[in-house]
Amino acid sequence: QVQLVESGGGLVQPGGSLRLSCVASGFTLDSYGVGWFRQAPGKEREGIACISGIDRSRYYQDSVKGRFTISRDNAKNTVYLQMNSLRSEDTAVYYCAAHLRPQSICVGPLNTDKFGSWGQGTQVTVSS
Repeated sequence: QVQLVESGGGLVQPGGSLRLSCVASGFTLDSYGVGWFRQAPGKEREGIACISGIDRSRYYQDSVKGRFTISRDNAKNTVYLQMNSLRSEDTAVYYCAAHLRPQSICVGPLNTDKFGSWGQGTQVTVSS
């Protein structure tokens, strides 16, 4: 069964850090781009970061640029999202998903229609 599983969410104070993990099972991630998305209550899902499979190029949405870092460890079939300097507006459910087509390059803004194998999400709450 092809699936992605996110973990690492939680409650953190403003200015704090979290690292999210996205582990793949049932397929090998290394040739696929992987995106991180988030959805806050009452808002649409938005793509915030992506790392390509073929050349590891990265895309970041302006709201997270300079604070979040996406990386991948193909040996562990895992993609990470390091989140620093967290703000209350970062509160959301965070999802990872893989490009539907292998060897796709990450190009922003991310289009959810080009991604699949969505995980179940992990909640990130930034609050004092």
